[in-house]
Order: sequence, then C-alpha cells, then structure tokens
Amino acid sequence: MDSVSSGSSLQLLAKLLLDAHEDDDDDEHVPHCSVSAMTPSSIGPVKTDTTGTFQVKSENRKTIWNTEEVPEGSEFDDTWDPREQPEYQILFKQCVGTEDVFFGMSRKDPSTACCEDVVIKIKLPETKYSDIALDIQDKVLDLRTPKKKLLLHLPYCVDSKKSKARFLSEEETLEVTLRVSRKFDFINFV
Repeated sequence: MDSVSSGSSLQLLAKLLLDAHEDDDDDEHVPHCSVSAMTPSSIGPVKTDTTGTFQVKSENRKTIWNTEEVPEGSEFDDTWDPREQPEYQILFKQCVGTEDVFFGMSRKDPSTACCEDVVIKIKLPETKYSDIALDIQDKVLDLRTPKKKLLLHLPYCVDSKKSKARFLSEEETLEVTLRVSRKFDFINFV
C-alpha cells in the first residue's frame, strides 16, 4: 500500500506539473531531478519580470516626485539643526457633562476618539515669550526658539484657526490647545 508521500507519488506529481509547462516550449525550466527542483513558484503560469518599466506621471519631467508623494510637514524637517528638542506632553481634552458622567446618554467614552481638543504642554526653560515662533498646520506643529526646536506630527487633524496658545512664565511652559477637526459622526457633533 503506497502512502501519499512516497517518492514515486511525488515524481508522478512533478511529471504531471511539468507537462503543463511543456506547452510553453521552455526546455530550460525542466529540472534534472523533478523532486528537488520543484518550488511553490514553479506552479502556475510563468510570470514576466516588469521591473524597470514605469510611467512618469509628472507633467514636468525635471521633477523628481509629485507633490502628493511628499508627506505633509517634511518641509520643516531639519535634521542638521543643532538645537535640542524640548520636553513635551500630549494630553487629550473632552467636554463632558452630567449626562455623560452619570447617565451615559451621549455615547461618549474615555478614549481619544471622543476628545474635542489636543493639549500640548511644552517645557521651555530660560525662554521669553517674544522668542517663541509657533506654526500650526493641519497635521504639524512647528515650534522654534533660539535654544529649542520641536517638529511634532499631530495624531489627529486640527483646525488651526480655532487653536489657542498661552505661555505660563512661572512654569516656563507653553500650553497649546488645538481643536480636533473631525467629520460629523454619531459621537462627535461639531
């Protein structure tokens, strides 16, 4: 009684699979030993190599890449800047009322998906308010001082027009409150 994994069964299976390749008139793919040369890639039709053939989508052939391919905020990325990165904290702020806390009527939960604001606290020791340059975009916060530099990619899209910043000189901390910009859904009513 022959088992399925016997040598003769494997050779018959390899011969059966090789008969499908003989229709292509490729004699160079026929192995010397049919069992040892079989791989999973040798089953099925032969794939052609398509490397090196691509279309340039750019209208201007001198450009290296399209503007859609460049991630947002990469124009601020300055790896050679010797200024150090300040300590910072990202906190999420949620407006809740008694109907949320006691009754659970608004379907809000403590996750960040239900938060309305992102609060970023940045420690800036030995910095004056007039030395701070702050730029906020949809997904990027860029902070520059004479001694510190922070380029922060934000976890959510924010509305830069509804954002606020205040400098607490006693604590030497800049507190930036960013309004999260979300589409209308069943939890967050904007």
